[in-house]
Amino acid sequence: MITTTVIGLGAMGAGIAGNLHRAGMLAAAWNRTHERAERAGERHGFRPTPHLQAAVQCADLVITSVSADEDLLEMTRKIAPLLQAGNVVVDTSTVSIGAAQAAAEMYEAHGAHFLDAPVSGGKEGAEKGTMVMMVGGDEEVLRQVMPALQAISSKVVHMGPVGSGQATKAVNQIMVAGINHAVTEALAFGQHQGLDMNKVIDVVGGGAAGNWFLDHRGKTMCEDRFEPGFRLALHHKDLRICRQILAADGKQLPMVEMTLSDYDTLLKQGHGDEDISTLFHTKKALLGDR
Repeated sequence: MITTTVIGLGAMGAGIAGNLHRAGMLAAAWNRTHERAERAGERHGFRPTPHLQAAVQCADLVITSVSADEDLLEMTRKIAPLLQAGNVVVDTSTVSIGAAQAAAEMYEAHGAHFLDAPVSGGKEGAEKGTMVMMVGGDEEVLRQVMPALQAISSKVVHMGPVGSGQATKAVNQIMVAGINHAVTEALAFGQHQGLDMNKVIDVVGGGAAGNWFLDHRGKTMCEDRFEPGFRLALHHKDLRICRQILAADGKQLPMVEMTLSDYDTLLKQGHGDEDISTLFHTKKALLGDR
């Protein structure tokens, strides 16, 4: 059985560690802030490891889950010298293609293998083990660690060399932006018409317009509840990565630019730690509603 360590126990990493623990594959779990690690452990039933070196060196596979390029590169510099040749690191973060490739080079210099494997499914997917994982890197290395990844995901797809996972995640994040706009705008319109929104969501969700976001966020946004499944600040960060990828080719996409503009306003209004469905505020304001 593959022994696995999880580094980074935020909303995603905690769920990943919990599923590995229940599958009997979790050797250790570590977070930079030990208080967060303790909370994650209490919720998911595992005991976090207080020291990074001990956590890294007790497993064949290390899964990292952090927030941004700088976090990934910082952890890579700390983890790489602690690994044995042949160890595998799978990073589930959403970062730039360049950051993923830089991390791969650092791990390779120490004889370790690296897979960039961003995920989709949000906090719920991480906790239920239903995430979709898009992987860049050596396909044979992926096959070696597949049992652990199948314990935390419903689908794992090899996309190509390192960086391909991040490019695929960029596709996902642009699509999520469009869905967010469509659902929040349509429901704001329905609410403005004085409709029974529970009935609207139920009937529309059963037809051609049905989608996951409507099913899981529609009723909560209409009740002005925005508990984070996917924080707006993180989607904003991801779309800035999409903008960076496009800019390297001298291009822009209107959906990316429109969403970033709306998110900039919402961040200034203090909505960054809310779910991305908080875009509903912007759509209601367009109709003169509060």
